[in-house]
Amino acid sequence: MTGNAVEVEGLSFAYGDKAALEEVSFSVAHGLIFGLLGPNGGGKTTLFRILSTLFPYSSGKVSVLGKDPVRERAGLRALIGVVFQNPSLDAKLTVRENLAHHGHLYGLSGAELSDRIDAALAAFAIDDRHGQSVETLSGGLKRRVELAKATLARPRLMIMDEPSVGLDPGARRDLWQYIEALRRDTGATVLLTTHLMDEAGRCDRLAIMDGGRIVASGSPENLRSGIGADIVLIRSPEPGTLADEIRERFGLEPARHDGALRLERDDGHELVERLMGAFPDRIEAITVSKPTLADVFLRATGHRFWSEEESG
Repeated sequence: MTGNAVEVEGLSFAYGDKAALEEVSFSVAHGLIFGLLGPNGGGKTTLFRILSTLFPYSSGKVSVLGKDPVRERAGLRALIGVVFQNPSLDAKLTVRENLAHHGHLYGLSGAELSDRIDAALAAFAIDDRHGQSVETLSGGLKRRVELAKATLARPRLMIMDEPSVGLDPGARRDLWQYIEALRRDTGATVLLTTHLMDEAGRCDRLAIMDGGRIVASGSPENLRSGIGADIVLIRSPEPGTLADEIRERFGLEPARHDGALRLERDDGHELVERLMGAFPDRIEAITVSKPTLADVFLRATGHRFWSEEESG
């Protein structure tokens, strides 16, 4: 298993009798921004923990930068940077002290460590905060410190678990500028987990997860275009009756989701006109849109991406 930054084949994992991952297989080429997209409980964080050497596994094969994350854990940790969903900073220490202690774990010291800290602080625009205690920083600034810390050892692979959780829109935008700059300037591979559709859409490639399985994979554009149709969503006070009438009159089979009727049609706008003409008093609202990653998830799983609503 060589040639890619990450290769996973037939990976399964369970917490006792509860399966968290089932026969997961995918690969990540060097230099890509790769996203694991899925709702909470879909298996993303478990996979993150295995790839970042935190969890051992016993079923399947895993290679990260050509190393096994169980048998070669120490050697692999020297090559990767990890950004956890929850802060891993010492709130009582200053920004610079946090980076210095992290550098010591990687065997860095003296002038080399000082120079790397200066470069990391400058790269993430927090050099003016170096003497400030972490507990006084905003959520966005703390995330910058996390990123600076994770890049200190110049990792070949950055693994990030829900990196934008808790960030406001401006901080999320800054985060993605840093991610893209990291890949551009260092050639590092970035693997991140997310449950945010817009964030997933910025990745080069995605693996969509649900129930511990990968249900679809590819570039965001190819996944969306794979549906190949407009999405028509109809709301009615009597969706069951309206579905029967649409089936009888137009020979179409509407799907039912969350009290609405859903159709995939190449001629979405024309269909809207025909439906409104046929059932003007039965339709409360009707929309037509191009496919989204949420539609890809819905087609692959048969149910909606519920956590997208919760993500705000």
